[in-house]
Amino acid sequence: MKVAVTTLASTIAALLGLGLVMLYSSSMTKYGTHDLIMQLVWVGLGFGLCVTATVVNYQELKKIQWLMYGFSVFILVLVFVPFIGHASHGAHRWIGRSAFTVQPSEFAKIALIIVLAWYADRYQRQMHTWIRGMLFPVLIIGPVLGLIYIEPDRGQTILLSSVCGGMLLVSGVRWRCLSLPALLGAAGLGFSLLHDHMRQGRIQAWLHPAAHADGAARQALEAMYGLGSGGWTGLGLGNGLRKFGYLPEIHTDFIFANIGEELGVVATLLVVVGFVIIALCGIYISLHARDTFGSLLALGLTLLICLQAAINIGVVTSALPNKGLPLPFISYGGSNLLAMFTALGFLFSIARQAEPVVRIAPSPNLADDNPFAAKAA
Repeated sequence: MKVAVTTLASTIAALLGLGLVMLYSSSMTKYGTHDLIMQLVWVGLGFGLCVTATVVNYQELKKIQWLMYGFSVFILVLVFVPFIGHASHGAHRWIGRSAFTVQPSEFAKIALIIVLAWYADRYQRQMHTWIRGMLFPVLIIGPVLGLIYIEPDRGQTILLSSVCGGMLLVSGVRWRCLSLPALLGAAGLGFSLLHDHMRQGRIQAWLHPAAHADGAARQALEAMYGLGSGGWTGLGLGNGLRKFGYLPEIHTDFIFANIGEELGVVATLLVVVGFVIIALCGIYISLHARDTFGSLLALGLTLLICLQAAINIGVVTSALPNKGLPLPFISYGGSNLLAMFTALGFLFSIARQAEPVVRIAPSPNLADDNPFAAKAA
């Protein structure tokens, strides 16, 4: 376990360092060092949350899970309240004013994962039934997903529904129980896209980028140009051209393109390897957790981090249509960084209290007869 925790912490530190360097490189031409300073502030706050979550016994979350859930629903509603919610680009996703805004959906994701892990732990013997395994989880997941969906934030909705689906499958829910809500959700998403001209445009731009080069496909094409021009080793740190107004979101959702342009394919592959390492460490922690609650919580948090990274990289490489999700620990943004640090802290807490590997000494009388006697029980 010590190796897994050390590897996880080192990988996160490397991604954070890379993110700060690339943020400085990508935003200094437009904003000076403002973004870098703000990101350092968020990193400091996030580190405090990570330490707090690590020290706290994660099992104590069972006592306040419904309080966290209720608060997350409450702040999700606040985004629609005048003078409290902050709208931008036609979406109501933030609360606050001026430069200090918070995205409630980031923290609601953590709360929902905690509640779902608690529920599956408590009713683990009944998770194969329709009522306990599907109906009640849908009633828990529905309000959070619904509020995020109508903000609107389709990317977060897809991400969170995938995480919850993975947790339910592992907890014992049958495929046939999960398939109906999944099909209904997919049908609802498809229906909404047919009546959403902006997102229809994004999908058309993804399918036919050349025909929308001056519109919805501009960012995707510029990202691909950046990745392609970098080659294997990149143009050199600070020498990228996409940051000069060609790629407006290069310091947030499309920072992966700046990494590819300035540091090359080698660096982008190392980023992918970094998230694979995070996934492996998270799965290891989940498998060695002290109880079912800790195991499911670790799994959900690992899925949250790694699926978000996969979606972001998929968008930047044009494998997926634009979803507007940041790259964890690398992209600029306070709310997501705080949520990721909190998730990391809970992973450390679960690892800190994991069951030790107990090895039983072989019996002197049986050691010669049983070749497996010296293995762990």
